[in-house]
Amino acid sequence: FLVSLALALALAEKVSAAGGASLEAIILDEGFGSLDDESLDTVASVLEGLTANGLMVGVITHVKELASRAPDRFEVIAGAAGAEVRRVS
Repeated sequence: FLVSLALALALAEKVSAAGGASLEAIILDEGFGSLDDESLDTVASVLEGLTANGLMVGVITHVKELASRAPDRFEVIAGAAGAEVRRVS
């Protein structure tokens, strides 16, 4: 997961530097469950740094330690009549 994330970010930076489209948003869907605590902290710090630099970062995760670090958070709750989306922070 860490290598895939690093490659994706490096590729986006290379395309932007070559005069292509700039990266404005990144959406990450899962992959965090396989990380140990130290690696999870590293990824969270990288994502926080990206947002501090103006990139919109969306994360889909079941890992509560990562979700709790998000400044804006939504939860999807399954129900009998369908799913409900609720803003948490």
